Amino acid sequence: MFSKLFGKKAPEKPKAPEIMGLYLGGSFELDDLKMSLLEKELTIDGAARSQLIQAVGKAPLDSGGELLRFYTDDDAFLQVVLDGGNTENHIADVKLWHFYDTRTIGSDAQWRDCLDNQISQPTYSLNGHTYTRVWDAVGEVSPPVAVTETTYEEDGDISTTDQFMMLYERPLENDRTESLLIVGEEKIIGNNADRCLVISTGFDIQPADIRING
Repeated sequence: MFSKLFGKKAPEKPKAPEIMGLYLGGSFELDDLKMSLLEKELTIDGAARSQLIQAVGKAPLDSGGELLRFYTDDDAFLQVVLDGGNTENHIADVKLWHFYDTRTIGSDAQWRDCLDNQISQPTYSLNGHTYTRVWDAVGEVSPPVAVTETTYEEDGDISTTDQFMMLYERPLENDRTESLLIVGEEKIIGNNADRCLVISTGFDIQPADIRING
């Protein structure tokens, strides 16, 4: 009886999602030549060619798909969009994002203004470039897309964040685009709401652009 009591295992924490050989604690490398050519057109400059995954996020989408984010030590995240399932055959889009700016939101009035006026606009100007909104709704108003992300960290901590997002794009050479992601984030800590506006720029990742270290 005592051996059963003291031999009892603690419940295992949920495991962070994995796909394409990407996993919490893993790493990947970007093709140096391709990045050197592409960076001349991008907002990001000097992206690390080798990146270590320090956290993983997972968010279900209203469309039935799933958003996976692999946060790295380069203030970046590799985002994988899944459509219709959770295998490599269901991958619809892969982008590498780098954080550009994070702005703290200190009041309910500022938060409401952020949701109503700042996140979703027909166009968004950043660093001398104009980006056009991608997620347009039917009608005049295109509200931010809402998701709840569960984030798994290396130390075992698991947290959830409500996010209100809008995607923008601008054209580059050779039919490529640079994307802009504007996100209002809200995390409830105790009885307080921790809110911020997060701006990130990114670009599509092709199979030849990346090598995943298994």
